[in-house]
Amino acid sequence: MTISLDDARRVLSEVRQELLSKPNVVATGIGYKITKGKQTEELALICSVETKQSKKSLTVKELIPATIQNIPTDVYPTGIIHALQDPTGRFRPAPGGVSIGHKDITAGTLGCLVKKNNKVFILSNNHVLANSNNADIGDPILQPGPYDGGQFPQDRIAQLSEFVPIEFEGGSGHGLCSCGSTAAAILNLLAALIGSKTRLQPTRIRTTENLVDCAIAEPLNPDDVKNEILKIGTISGTAEGTLGMSIKKSGRTTGLTTGTILQIDVTVKVSYGSNKVATFVDQLMAGNMSQGGDSGSAVLNEKNQLVGLLFAGSNTSTVINRIQNVFQALQVTLP
Repeated sequence: MTISLDDARRVLSEVRQELLSKPNVVATGIGYKITKGKQTEELALICSVETKQSKKSLTVKELIPATIQNIPTDVYPTGIIHALQDPTGRFRPAPGGVSIGHKDITAGTLGCLVKKNNKVFILSNNHVLANSNNADIGDPILQPGPYDGGQFPQDRIAQLSEFVPIEFEGGSGHGLCSCGSTAAAILNLLAALIGSKTRLQPTRIRTTENLVDCAIAEPLNPDDVKNEILKIGTISGTAEGTLGMSIKKSGRTTGLTTGTILQIDVTVKVSYGSNKVATFVDQLMAGNMSQGGDSGSAVLNEKNQLVGLLFAGSNTSTVINRIQNVFQALQVTLP
């Protein structure tokens, strides 16, 4: 029986929340089934787990079925997925692939340059440039990052311009909509005038699912940045990341590494430390091609087309935002 990608996506969308609720499961996605240590050409629903456990140690409810709606499943041991913020020279002009970071973090990676409103910006992760939502617009960005010796003000290369807030599980969100609050106040005033005791309480409906971990910063001097990636060269365009695609990245910690997209349509729980966990959907997953400090790296295919923004991983896996989602969220393009 040949399984279509559309069928696999349909079934995964129906069962992913149930699978993620099982203990030990940290991600779900679509990939090729591995049998006896070798990758087959059979599509499967992949469950990534902290540790692979024997069937005897699991209850019936905790077990992952061998098939779901006639689609096979597979289990990959990945460990806990972490946002790759970790602890190397100063570059002027600075290309993609070098150390960078908000003044209050350790260090991450300068991804690449992007354009918005005819201005050039540095692209990296929220947790690299915006300190996981804890930064203010205008905050200094250092190159190299603080862990690598970057100091303020001498190593300031840019200022934070914009970031997409990360929604953490159990978080408090980012305040109420001002329009909603104003509308509620007007309606409550009218209710009081007609003698009604009913009052409206504005509530922000929050989603705990994220698409991207991204931010941009404006260089203080456009001549201080370089529109290429260290050890890779210039970006030739953008492309959709597809299953089995060969990819590469240049990062602050592990330099130039290569890998393969092993899963698409991934939903993953990512640990940001301090008991903060965020769920990301519509992600790409590759094998081990990164370490702490590589967060923010631009991910390219063999044609030097940009396919994603690296932001998390474990000892066995790397998680990547689709570049289409990043560009849409920030309303940016390539220069």
